[in-house]
Amino acid sequence: MSNAVLISAGQLHEKMNSGKDVLILDVRNMDEFNNWKIEGKKVKSINVPYFNFLEEDESNFKELPKDEEMVVVCAKGGSAQFVAETLGEKGYKTSVLDGGMLAWSQFYHPTVVAFDEKMKLIQINRFSKGCLSYAIISEGKGMIIDANQKVEYYLDFAKQYNFKIEHIVDSHLHADHISGGPALAEQTGAIYYISSGEVKGTDLKYEPLEQHQSIRFGEVEVEVLAVPTPGHTPGSTSFLLNNQFLMSGDTIFVGGLGRPDLGGKAKEWAQDLYDTVFHKVSQLSDDVLVLPAHYADIKEINDNGIVGATLGEIRKSNDIMRNEDREAFTQQVAGAVSTEKPPNFEEIIAINRGELHVEPERAVELEIGPNRCAVHHH
Repeated sequence: MSNAVLISAGQLHEKMNSGKDVLILDVRNMDEFNNWKIEGKKVKSINVPYFNFLEEDESNFKELPKDEEMVVVCAKGGSAQFVAETLGEKGYKTSVLDGGMLAWSQFYHPTVVAFDEKMKLIQINRFSKGCLSYAIISEGKGMIIDANQKVEYYLDFAKQYNFKIEHIVDSHLHADHISGGPALAEQTGAIYYISSGEVKGTDLKYEPLEQHQSIRFGEVEVEVLAVPTPGHTPGSTSFLLNNQFLMSGDTIFVGGLGRPDLGGKAKEWAQDLYDTVFHKVSQLSDDVLVLPAHYADIKEINDNGIVGATLGEIRKSNDIMRNEDREAFTQQVAGAVSTEKPPNFEEIIAINRGELHVEPERAVELEIGPNRCAVHHH
């Protein structure tokens, strides 16, 4: 039996949020570590692969501090327990992330963005993927935007915040994670909306988003405007809440724009993105708060724990938002695209279109790894 102290993903997150430094000893191989690791503003990671601890070579431990607790992390938890015990016998202080990176990939955390007597807007952050979903709650009714795969999380969340999920929307057809939208709609009886251009020719049960320019529920003042913002995908749609908050999907990020190449049409979709930026978004005021579906860097999480920035700040810091020359904009966006596609994205798209069904274990496995839906244009 293991004597290592186990901590859950939630407890690790609390530690990371406590303001104190957190030291992680990641014992996966170097490639896995470089591809995807736990990040935080006060997190320092050391990578010493597991196999190094099987050799009785003390030099493998020399960079490890004896006076500081290390959280040992591996893919699923087992190797980390062995390493923690080996180090414990040598006088090191350790704990182990229970379930490893697999558990971290399934951890979601809510933060209230705004609330008044009429509504509450909550951002749900899935740190391992940089994925964000949203709940808008008013008078015991609610809408979920860009639900991730773990449907039970949203069901528990609705119980906790005491509301009935009535509307579920996907801003676009996701390529880097499995949408929880259709399954959540099935379990709650809520309406699932997505733009029909994203799922044409499939058997998916959905309500065409383009037929609903606004969705109202609860207090009449809670109005969600569906604003077509093609570019990342042809049917990408942003949601403007009460003229103050823009849930922008993967169209506009705090530090960039959505990559337009995942459909293999970077040039054409970059042209759409140009029209979105200069003909649609340009009409919104500088103080609208942009709340994206992803982020690519933990620096995008602000001091309140929210990923978001006003349109004014984004326009100021992001030169591409000011590049009104269509040709130059298209070149810059299509040229900035990374050659690295989201892992397994073709399979994930097929699942999200309802064309492929996989076992739950396979679904979890498909998503492991970083988010690659953002393009940086700094």
